[in-house]
Amino acid sequence: MSYLSLAAVVAALLLFVWVGLRARRPESGLDDYITARNSQGAQALGLSFLASGMGGWILFAPPEVGALVGPVGLAGYALGAALPFIVLAFCGPAIRRALPQGRSIGEFAQSCFGGGVRRWVALISLLYMSCFLIAELTAIGAITSMLSDINPAQVIVGVALATLAYTVGGGLRASLVTDRWQAWLLLGLIFLVGYVALQRLPEMDVSAPVPGIPTDAAFGVALTLVIAVTAANLFHQGYWQRVWAAQDAGALGKGALLGGAVTVLVVAMVGGMAILTVMSGADIGSPPIPFFAMLNNAPAWLNLLALLLAMTLVASSVDTLQNAIASLAVTEKKGLSLTAARVFTVLLMVPVVLIALQGISVLRLFLIADLLCATAVVPVLMGLWSRMTPAAAIAGALAGLIGALLPGWFSTGSLLQGLLIASFPGGVPSLGPFLGALLASALVSLAVALLIPRNQQLHSTG
Repeated sequence: MSYLSLAAVVAALLLFVWVGLRARRPESGLDDYITARNSQGAQALGLSFLASGMGGWILFAPPEVGALVGPVGLAGYALGAALPFIVLAFCGPAIRRALPQGRSIGEFAQSCFGGGVRRWVALISLLYMSCFLIAELTAIGAITSMLSDINPAQVIVGVALATLAYTVGGGLRASLVTDRWQAWLLLGLIFLVGYVALQRLPEMDVSAPVPGIPTDAAFGVALTLVIAVTAANLFHQGYWQRVWAAQDAGALGKGALLGGAVTVLVVAMVGGMAILTVMSGADIGSPPIPFFAMLNNAPAWLNLLALLLAMTLVASSVDTLQNAIASLAVTEKKGLSLTAARVFTVLLMVPVVLIALQGISVLRLFLIADLLCATAVVPVLMGLWSRMTPAAAIAGALAGLIGALLPGWFSTGSLLQGLLIASFPGGVPSLGPFLGALLASALVSLAVALLIPRNQQLHSTG
């Protein structure tokens, strides 16, 4: 069966390469390579937002939240995963009007606040996306080990090379076209694998309790997830690329809302399967992996479908991240050629793959990157407000950093303990740092913008 599994994995990856390379435009320039400007309708964008946002993480995180925290925590996760798309649905048209030839979140930051804020925003975005890449490739390695006899390193390297083949060759257009195929494939596989796996669970007692924690604690977890996931994903350059890839503002709004709505359904469905697994009395393991617990003693063909589902999820997010990082490099390094952008993308994947092959947990680093995003997301989006100034954005971002430390500092009386709490020891997310970062950055940005007159020259030229 291992040879059949390997053949199926290779066939799926070759299909993605073929689809992606067919979308390339050999004569297109650098701008088309990283923006596919004004080319995508609402349905294409909706499927692309779904596929690029989904990843191997949905087979781990939402099921674990559903199994341990319950429906309230799961609802927070689903909302957090979709909220960035909803924000872009309403803010995206204004961003397009403010920067019609824009290409990146960094350029938007510079147009509003100048070069200093731009470099900080670009650094946060790069850190977050690098963590995302490593986490996705690490996840497919772990899933391969659980579901097959294939060497995980082969699948990690295979996904990295296959996605590089079409993103380097075809740019954003290749990622967008493969997103459509991957979106339909992952939806079909989730429904099929989930339905068959649930039928194999022990018969559920009608009086079985719904898993969860006290409501107050569950709301705290839900709010933490909403803030962390939303703030981080708003620094995902891949999503910003799609702002300018849309045919027009209407297509962007409809596509982002479609992507957000389907994302809520997918996350809720995968997490809901975990809740049913717990209620059936099945052993979900320690640490808990409820989705894969459904596949205990499953026939080989079902494990193969689950592996293909995981690989599709990972490939759909990895290709987006590869092109997004290349896009960020091009827009931040003036004069970088199309060839140099392609070389940069390939070189970047070398350390990413090497780290992913180690199989280490990147959850703590992910949480720290999420928290950095939370310190700056409100000041950046407030750039759409006419009263907002560079001074207000810088002050807000600095206040966000301090606000992240304050809850732990106040509760322990020690700044060092506050710093430790904000670094999430043990990889456990907590509400205090995220809420402190968000509130402090928002309040200080607002206060400085209202108290200090706008500097027109700085605001317009940076």
